[in-house]
Amino acid sequence: MAFMEKPPAGKVLLDDTVPLTAAIEASQSLQSHTIVRRYSDFDLLNNSLQIAGLSLPLPPKKLIGNMDREFIAERQKGLQNYLNVITTNHILSNCELVKKFLDPNNYSANYTEIALQQVSMFFRSEPKWEVVEPLKDIGWRIRKKYFLMKIKNQPKERLVLSWADLGPDKYLSDKDFQCLIKLLPSCLHPYIYRVTFATANESSALLIRMFNEKGTLKDLIYKAKPKDPFLKKYCNPKKIQGLELQQIKTYGRQILEVLKFLHDKGFPYGHLHASNVMLDGDTCRLLDLENSLLGLPSFYRSYFSQFRKINTLESVDVHCFGHLLYEMTYGRPPDSVPVDSFPPAPSMAVVAVLESTLSCEACKNGMPTISRLLQMPLFSDVLLTTSEKPQFKIPTKLKEALRIAKECIEKRLIEEQKQIHQHRRLTRAQSHHGSEEERKKRKILARKKSKRSALENSEEHSAKYSNSNNSAGSGASSPLTSPSSPTPPSTSVEHAPF
Repeated sequence: MAFMEKPPAGKVLLDDTVPLTAAIEASQSLQSHTIVRRYSDFDLLNNSLQIAGLSLPLPPKKLIGNMDREFIAERQKGLQNYLNVITTNHILSNCELVKKFLDPNNYSANYTEIALQQVSMFFRSEPKWEVVEPLKDIGWRIRKKYFLMKIKNQPKERLVLSWADLGPDKYLSDKDFQCLIKLLPSCLHPYIYRVTFATANESSALLIRMFNEKGTLKDLIYKAKPKDPFLKKYCNPKKIQGLELQQIKTYGRQILEVLKFLHDKGFPYGHLHASNVMLDGDTCRLLDLENSLLGLPSFYRSYFSQFRKINTLESVDVHCFGHLLYEMTYGRPPDSVPVDSFPPAPSMAVVAVLESTLSCEACKNGMPTISRLLQMPLFSDVLLTTSEKPQFKIPTKLKEALRIAKECIEKRLIEEQKQIHQHRRLTRAQSHHGSEEERKKRKILARKKSKRSALENSEEHSAKYSNSNNSAGSGASSPLTSPSSPTPPSTSVEHAPF
């Protein structure tokens, strides 16, 4: 069977970058054990996450008295806090271990096994390649796997094979998609890491590049070993230290130049982060151009999807560049975005760029263009010396297909941002409606309304009584009646959640 012959068609509609949240709502007793999800499940997850080097607040085990009501309430509170810590950590929340724990229905597949099957098919038709070893969990994507390779007649050279499924933003036709993937090895640019081989089918793509012992820009910043798992490398760095100012200026200028080149070519990117920048000496080279063709969601999507002004792929790249610049400057990612204030930096020119891409004002009003960033003082005086002439010829028909796909990607982003905005407004309204101050206001209004209603009833009956007396005085035969008691005021009862 040739590589990827008659594969299952269709893209993965699930966006793996959508943050998952978990709320422990109840417990139940089963065979003398009190569970929501078994404690052993939490314990197993926690043991697996120890590779990240983080101190996670899992409540300790308790063998005696674990059916006590107070203990159960305290245990639920502790487990909820544990889940909150995991789901608010950007790297942990995106890892396969956490996704499978929180959403086993959507993440039950063995993605490594699927990748191995597809790669094995590839070797049947391309026997010159050979797998040296799987590079387990070196990336953050659940549906993208890596293998260390070699060419049989050049056994000392090492290459990296990457295999990935289609994502929710794959809008190219199968034919255009496969043509563009196979076009990637022809892309030559001093700041793009070259693709040695690329092929694709209707459901996935496989690419081979040279293995770089020095690793990526993120490996340099975190002083990490390229082959180590993603969680181990980047979750809890032992030493936090930014790069030198000249490195920041040079690397930043190189990255902006290649982003401008791609956008001028009409080639969508949208996947900039420090792990997608390979270091080759003092030169940065961009990785994973295939991600946008595959329709994969961005590493920072959960950030920029919150801001409706970041709604084009160029503005996405600029915002992601802000994250990258922050890491280069401070040796770690920002605690949250938008950033209210920036720590001291090697130069105010660095802060000016960060403010234009990560500040509250920038996220609210929109990003500058790539050309505008290149003109800012931090990068405008950087001299780039390269003799390599960029080459990337995209046929007119494929350029049009890329333009349409880009518009569809931006349309989905805008729709998602609209839904997030509406949900945020609804949540604020519900929170405001349920606040203690609002409840007091409603009670006061209810009392006033009740008093007003009682007063109106009293006046109405008084008027009837007066009319009745007048009628009796004029010889009318109507019986004498007394005014009825006014309706008692209604009581508004609200139950506070417990």
